[in-house]
Amino acid sequence: MLIQLAIIGLIAAMLPLSVIWVSDNPDKYRKLVWVTLFLAFDLIMFGAFTRLTDSGLGCPDWPGCYGHSNPVQAHVDISAAEAAMPSGPVTVVKAWIEMIHRYLAMAIGVLIIALLVSAWRKWRQSVGKESRFSPWLPTFLLAFVCLQGAFGAWTVTMKLQPVIVTTHLLLGMALLALLTWLGASQTAYSPVAPTARALVLPAGLAALLLTAQIALGGWVSTNYAALACTDFPLCQGALLPPMEFTHGFALWRDLGKTAGGELLPFSALTAIHWTHRVFAVAVIALVAWLALKARKIAGLHETANWLLIAIALQFASGVFTIYLNLPLALAVLHNGGAALLVLLLTLLNYKIRLAR
Repeated sequence: MLIQLAIIGLIAAMLPLSVIWVSDNPDKYRKLVWVTLFLAFDLIMFGAFTRLTDSGLGCPDWPGCYGHSNPVQAHVDISAAEAAMPSGPVTVVKAWIEMIHRYLAMAIGVLIIALLVSAWRKWRQSVGKESRFSPWLPTFLLAFVCLQGAFGAWTVTMKLQPVIVTTHLLLGMALLALLTWLGASQTAYSPVAPTARALVLPAGLAALLLTAQIALGGWVSTNYAALACTDFPLCQGALLPPMEFTHGFALWRDLGKTAGGELLPFSALTAIHWTHRVFAVAVIALVAWLALKARKIAGLHETANWLLIAIALQFASGVFTIYLNLPLALAVLHNGGAALLVLLLTLLNYKIRLAR
């Protein structure tokens, strides 16, 4: 099974690698970085789709599906599980969604190995050891993606425990940020005015707050608290609805349970949702202020404009997700908006540090 999975991962990575190989772009290393970044963004989106369609346990073992490399071979076991529990976590469709998510993750792992090999080769061949070919970040990326894979395995084996699933999401966003930083180092940008130095601390703080907000958003999603408040800007018709923070933010507990093993009360779900919503106000305010400041500085104008657009769309998608009762496409788009904010804010931080 492991050999078959490895072959599938290699086959999945061959298409982007072939596109890079036959392209006219002479800087194929740079192209490989950005293609890997693009697929990592897609993986985050598909991971959100997997979670929102309740497909995380579509194959209840790891790394295969009932001990097989694909749902076709596991069809008998999947059909038996679906017949025993038609509305349960295991169905043919959910098994395919889960395994496609794993195949894409394996393909990205192969691409990162290709990045690592290419970086070391170019580093040794370059005159004066060009900094953009430094192999240390690609080497760290390989270790990081292995850690991400481990949390992917624990997500399944620990039955969607919220703290594990949320950490898996955060690591995915961190991988995207690292690839963005690597991609930015391969790209020539317009000179950034020295006045950008004043934004070093605010930009770093914005990145930290965005990370916290994504963690809260992951906590909402993994605890199925998205519809705990179905109105906006109020929650259950009040500014301060009944909330239970102790149970809601107890980290080490099973899905839907308190730390003591009892059913999680609805007031705990309300506390989770309300906190994510309130914290969003601080994140939007800081990111919008940062973008407005950055767009006045030479070399940062374009990135700042995109950041303003992204934060506006993210706010709108969050509000309409509530009003429209959590439609799947919009909920996935909201996750994609968070990933886009990570990408743009990482790029802005990189450019600001160029000014230093």
